Amino acid sequence: MVNGALKILNTDYAIAVTGIMGPDGGSEEKPVGTVWIAIGSKTKTETHKLNLRFDRQRNISLTAVNALNLLRKCILSDA
Repeated sequence: MVNGALKILNTDYAIAVTGIMGPDGGSEEKPVGTVWIAIGSKTKTETHKLNLRFDRQRNISLTAVNALNLLRKCILSDA
């Protein structure tokens, strides 16, 4: 997703997020709170897995904070 966003949108950076926020939708293989974040630039792509354990709204908030922090770190490392 992140590589597609970089290419299609012709942007310098992109974030992609997917996961199961809850309260339903989890399984033994992918329990509620399993979230993947990808951040990318024209030179690199990184993925990070989160295992959150809170309610839906808090999982969404924590995912957003983590995604933006990873993007911040990516931008700083490119500077």
